[in-house]
Amino acid sequence: MGKPTGFMEFDRRDRGSQPVADRIVHYKEFVVPLNEGDLREQAARCMDCGIPFCHQGCPVNNIIPDWNDLVYRGDWRQAIEVLHSTNNFPEFTGRICPAPCETSCTLNIADTPVTIKTIECAIIDRAWAEGWIKPQVPQRRTGRRVAVVGSGPAGLACAQQLARAGHQVAIYEKADRIGGLLRYGIPDFKLDKRLIDRRMAQMRTEGVEFHTNTHVGVQVPIAELRADYDAVVLAGGSEQPRDLPVPGRALAGVHFAMDFLTRNSRRVQGLYVPASDFISAEGRDVLVIGGGDTGSDCIGTSNRHGARSVTQVEILDRPPERENKALTWPDWPNRMRTSSSQEEGCERMWNFATKAFIGDEQGRVKAVRYARVRWDRAADGRWQMSEIPGSEGELKADLVLLAMGFVHPVREGLIADLQAAAGLELDPRGNVRAATDGEAAYQTSVPGVFAAGDMRRGQSLVVWAIREGRQCARAVDEWLMGSSDLPS
Repeated sequence: MGKPTGFMEFDRRDRGSQPVADRIVHYKEFVVPLNEGDLREQAARCMDCGIPFCHQGCPVNNIIPDWNDLVYRGDWRQAIEVLHSTNNFPEFTGRICPAPCETSCTLNIADTPVTIKTIECAIIDRAWAEGWIKPQVPQRRTGRRVAVVGSGPAGLACAQQLARAGHQVAIYEKADRIGGLLRYGIPDFKLDKRLIDRRMAQMRTEGVEFHTNTHVGVQVPIAELRADYDAVVLAGGSEQPRDLPVPGRALAGVHFAMDFLTRNSRRVQGLYVPASDFISAEGRDVLVIGGGDTGSDCIGTSNRHGARSVTQVEILDRPPERENKALTWPDWPNRMRTSSSQEEGCERMWNFATKAFIGDEQGRVKAVRYARVRWDRAADGRWQMSEIPGSEGELKADLVLLAMGFVHPVREGLIADLQAAAGLELDPRGNVRAATDGEAAYQTSVPGVFAAGDMRRGQSLVVWAIREGRQCARAVDEWLMGSSDLPS
């Protein structure tokens, strides 16, 4: 719990960042860590709150007060042991997780939560630097074989846990490199890809096989995996983007955000992307439609390209600057947040409904026609949107990026084949149906086929994917062996 009076003695401090002018000229991580003395002071702020609500906020149930106390006392080696007991990849969450644990911190009632995410990142970074992280090779092999489809955080976590339980595990990834959206979807300035490579090296030693450029359901029939392996885990993510079917959608210059981000990331990571395929924001008036993390990544990337202007629009109301703690704490609140990419420069607009894209003589988008909207509660309590009369307008834009989230997994190939051959069931939102508890936890309607991560729960956070991958691994191990010693 840190120092009992630490929260009264030390003010909250967090990591800094390179100045905007310095960081937008490169794609490297730009966060400036705290020194060890400051980190120990921040860990000391973890109070004896009685009920650690941070556990509730953290999807992987990190034992936060314990490793805060260990950092405060300088026992960094034990701190990584505690951290790794619940989280396979804290170097990922310590960089890109929105930290719902801090929202749930008791000190957040006064808007001064413990800097949990910063401390977590410091623990794992120090552990790697000190050489404390070693492969955990199982002492015995079970002879059972498991195929994991998808190498995002859910697939990686599931595979690592199953390998440590002694199973022979193979990951199948359709892209040319491992990592899923961690690899190409999240910009390098937020997550250095060497962190993924380092974990891959560890996992290879633990016995995990990696198969890239292998699209299950297209290049390799799912029936082949079911025949060759004792169990199959579907961890392919939720990749079907939400579209915006308005007039002018087919104009050149209107793209899904992930097409923009992945092609840029491939170039940043040294891979060849032809000029005809690359989407450049240089000198463009960029419009980002969607107010979430993907939209924010588009802003940061556009600014690094040298965009003329960047505007981000959202159809919902502008969130309040500060939540009502009495109504929201310890849950995740709807409030105004500004990302590091938004700090780098963009205009933000709310209550913005896109009506049409307007093109030039060459068939390229040049502007967007929009209307302002309002949200009111109907008699049944649901929110209803209506256009504000006379609010129509046009906004100049010659590059439009659709960042409105993802609706469900891509169905063509893998899912369609399993539906046709074995009656794979989907939930009402189009995700693969599987429960998270009970005797059939993470089992789909197809015997021996499991599902975890965004493919099962829908678009979500990396930390939720890690949780589901770990829990799914236990369910698979139990199904194969009758019991499991893996953590639940």
